[in-house]
Amino acid sequence: MAAANAPSYTLRYFKVIGRGEPIRLLLTAANVEWTEEHPKWPQEKSNQPFGTLPVLIEKRTDGSPDFVICESGSIERYLARIYGFLPADLKQAALQEQVRDQVTDVVTAFVGYMEAASEEDKKAKLESFDELLDRFMTVQTKHIQSNGNTGRLFGDSLSYADILTYVFYKIMGIEFAKYKPEIMDYLKPKLTPEIIKFIFTVEAEPKLAKNVLKSGNLSAVVSA
Repeated sequence: MAAANAPSYTLRYFKVIGRGEPIRLLLTAANVEWTEEHPKWPQEKSNQPFGTLPVLIEKRTDGSPDFVICESGSIERYLARIYGFLPADLKQAALQEQVRDQVTDVVTAFVGYMEAASEEDKKAKLESFDELLDRFMTVQTKHIQSNGNTGRLFGDSLSYADILTYVFYKIMGIEFAKYKPEIMDYLKPKLTPEIIKFIFTVEAEPKLAKNVLKSGNLSAVVSA
């Protein structure tokens, strides 16, 4: 149960995994009260601070808005720092925060492949995505190994980097697979034992139990 004087939150986002999922999981792991709104789009676009989603509203104990922030990365880091999912040491925190940029690079490369117009462009974009994905998975596997192969990227408890990396695989394996079903045939052979253990570890995390499977069971997908 959240502390009596803890703020509550409202997350505004679409009914997809996307950029809202790390925020959902951070709020869930923090064990605070939060709700989610799904604004009508684009009708409510002009009502948002920067005309985009997600938006997070932090509320006082009486329910009145106290703080409004947009941009998914800023929201994530704000919550991760407040609720202890980023270390206080700036260098250690930076090692986790760089994971977000790595995830963004790989996802952007895949979107570029999906949006490619010609077969030649599609081939080039797929090669770029493949190179980034292999590099990302190699780096993540090494992080897990150097952390004692416990199924976590850093330390011995749930971290910001764990949540970001887990959501990356969920976006690829569940959300993008809706549009490109063949993505799992492409992705699964690349999954190392360390990454598979990592996925199972995150989904079994008690702090996430209320919400982690609502957007899909990734363990079942990678095991199928």
